Amino acid sequence: MDFLNFIDFKITDVLDIIFVAVLLYYIYKLVRGSVAINIFIGIVIVWAFWKLTELLDMQMISSMVGAFMQVGLIALIIVFQQEIRKFLLMIGSTNFANKRNFVKHFKFLKQEGISTDTDVDSILKACEKMASSKTGAIIVIERSNSLEFIKSTGDRMNIEINQPILESIFYKNSTLHDGAAVISGNFVVATRVILPVSNERNIPLRFGLRHRAAVGISEKTDALCLVVSEETGLISYIKNGEFVTYDSITQLGTMLKQDLI
Repeated sequence: MDFLNFIDFKITDVLDIIFVAVLLYYIYKLVRGSVAINIFIGIVIVWAFWKLTELLDMQMISSMVGAFMQVGLIALIIVFQQEIRKFLLMIGSTNFANKRNFVKHFKFLKQEGISTDTDVDSILKACEKMASSKTGAIIVIERSNSLEFIKSTGDRMNIEINQPILESIFYKNSTLHDGAAVISGNFVVATRVILPVSNERNIPLRFGLRHRAAVGISEKTDALCLVVSEETGLISYIKNGEFVTYDSITQLGTMLKQDLI
């Protein structure tokens, strides 16, 4: 009878498991690619061990691990403050109502001939050309978090992406070259955008204001940033408030395409 009671799941139990699984998946998706992923995996392991000891009625070890989990909650909030902010931004994002992002999750509903995929190859070719001439540039690519709060600081655009357009935006004598360009889908939607600058002290001194601005917006949202240095001509890829290393422009393109899925 006890065994039958144990396996007698209610519909709410099934929903509970599904919701926890979905929540864990989205948290994992939020922190993957950053150093926080290792902390997240460690927390999941400790939590699973805690629940196992409770299930097996191992009271002493269960109480010890439980106390650790409760006391460590404040520390976890401090460690994950950036990720928590991004998660709350994602939950409250107006992009949930955006048709483009809705269709993105249901690709079979797309109309033929209409593509919202970002032309990563054209972006990287433009960055390579600007890098060769040491033309400074900062490109912000919108993902699930709305960037409406920064688009309003610049000039609204609606230009389909291609290499010459991006090069002309950041041309040194162009009136649009100051600030960042924001890309949404396959369109440049804003130029001369002002970004929040990061106060992170761990950013090497060799990186200037463009890089700090890219780190700042990627700390507050899940946007991806490409920065072309005016001093060195190097192309930096910044995600989740961190510089992502790569070996070649081909590898950078692969990572960008994967992150935009």
